[in-house]
Amino acid sequence: MRKDLTVRAQARSARGKNEARRLRAQGLIPGVVYGGGRPPVAVSVSPRDVIKILHSESGHNTIFQLAIDGDVTPVMIVDWQFHPVKDALLHVDFKRIDLAQRIRVSVPVHPVGDAKGVKQQGGLLEIVTRELEVECLPEEIPDSLPVDVTELMIGQSKRASDVPLPGSMVLLSPPDTVVVHVIALRHHEAARAPEGAAPAAPAEPEVIKKGKKEEAEET
Repeated sequence: MRKDLTVRAQARSARGKNEARRLRAQGLIPGVVYGGGRPPVAVSVSPRDVIKILHSESGHNTIFQLAIDGDVTPVMIVDWQFHPVKDALLHVDFKRIDLAQRIRVSVPVHPVGDAKGVKQQGGLLEIVTRELEVECLPEEIPDSLPVDVTELMIGQSKRASDVPLPGSMVLLSPPDTVVVHVIALRHHEAARAPEGAAPAAPAEPEVIKKGKKEEAEET
């Protein structure tokens, strides 16, 4: 989704770990802008501006203006990296966007309604696929894709092909991908804790988004 928002950045020529430390000491982070048929540009930017966008409703699908020393161009955040311990943003990649060209994006799925299989049968609504990949014009990117789950009973599901797509949007994810389903609660509990089995250890939270290899040394 396009927003009337401008983030300021500065082009930088120096690279490497020392430069990254210098920038972070100034309250900035390194980044790269690429795409749009133009050479990539190394930049520095405020991490607060980037985090604010990532935490917005449209998240990384937000299209905004990036001003680099007076040169303003629409971009999206396509990659970012957090510190594994301090949870501080370390690096970000921006991609230039041509508003007249269709692009591929992943859009979150948002269940709507109260499933009858939950209210009437005591089942559990489970989200299987949280994002669908689609192709559309930049101006058509929604914050999320609503899927009506009201009529779902235990054993029933909604697939990617059942999710209505607005505008000229085209589904790229496999149509038979299960997005959400209703399962019997007893089956869910059995799957979580098999009889006689020890509780599974909690999964480690994902705290790092992969960054570009060309910038790995900076972090």
